[in-house]
Amino acid sequence: MAGALSDRSGRRNPWILGGGLAAVPAMFLLGLADTILLITIAWCLGQAVMNVYQAAVTSVVPDRVPMDARGRASAAVGLGLPFGSTLGALIGAAYSEDYRTGYLVLGALVAGAAVLFTACGREQRLPARAPMPVREQLAAFTSALRDHDFRWAFIGRALLVLGYFAVSGYQLYVLQDHTVLPDGMKPEAAVAVLMPLTSVAMVVSTVLGGYLSDRFDRRKLFVGTSALLSAVALVIPALSASWPAMLSFAVVNGLAFGCYMAVDTALVTMVLPKAEDAARDMGVLNIANAGPQIIAPFVASVVVSFSGGYTALFVVAAVLAVAGALAVKPIRSVR
Repeated sequence: MAGALSDRSGRRNPWILGGGLAAVPAMFLLGLADTILLITIAWCLGQAVMNVYQAAVTSVVPDRVPMDARGRASAAVGLGLPFGSTLGALIGAAYSEDYRTGYLVLGALVAGAAVLFTACGREQRLPARAPMPVREQLAAFTSALRDHDFRWAFIGRALLVLGYFAVSGYQLYVLQDHTVLPDGMKPEAAVAVLMPLTSVAMVVSTVLGGYLSDRFDRRKLFVGTSALLSAVALVIPALSASWPAMLSFAVVNGLAFGCYMAVDTALVTMVLPKAEDAARDMGVLNIANAGPQIIAPFVASVVVSFSGGYTALFVVAAVLAVAGALAVKPIRSVR
């Protein structure tokens, strides 16, 4: 909805700034919540306002970056994932005993980023568009998915993200119940080792993937190869429960996911059905990010419960990654 309204207004910065600033009261409320109901309301509010920010900011690349630089631009955007997840984990650990302040710090970071971006980034205003009847607005949300290339890009992203988060969301439990850790190492300490490894690998592959995809003008090749590499990474802990196997998985999976997200984001900006609907359609794509993350824990719990272990979870996630790789093959308008 925020993407569609941003398109109609022809503006990005007000939505980025508004969503970013609204994160502060949302996180303040989350810190005060002391019942399940209030936590649920505050968490949903926080997700909503930050996705207003997200929908508008993701449209900046197709709005302002030429086609031959989309890979590098998407790589720069993709660097937010490893840096942000690492910084978020550090803030979470630092404020584990004072979580109200921790929530405010996170909200302030989002608000500060929004202020900095809108102050420094020159906005290219697009022509405002006339309002449409409600029925046409609702139909417009599905119009992007009726486009052949965008639909396959959406499916591929959803499958890969589902497989990735089905495993990463259960990482602590995998280390507790599946991996044979070195003597004296606790699962929490193991997570602290794996996260930087994955983040560094992700940074390297994000930068290289974005640069090389521009250099060779090939997007599908890098997206498909990185998705297949993710499947290879997931097979490693399925074959061995050793600590070295888990270390290898962390590095290879980081390399795969970093390159995938950087180049796939560039690919998606090239298959948008209409440039004037960029924010709305990138918002639709965000469902392929957020939706699988919502259902991934349920999928993982079912697989682990029925199989009695985590080996099957790795195998299922690897199959999803292969399916995600195959989903880019039908895309016609991008090499």
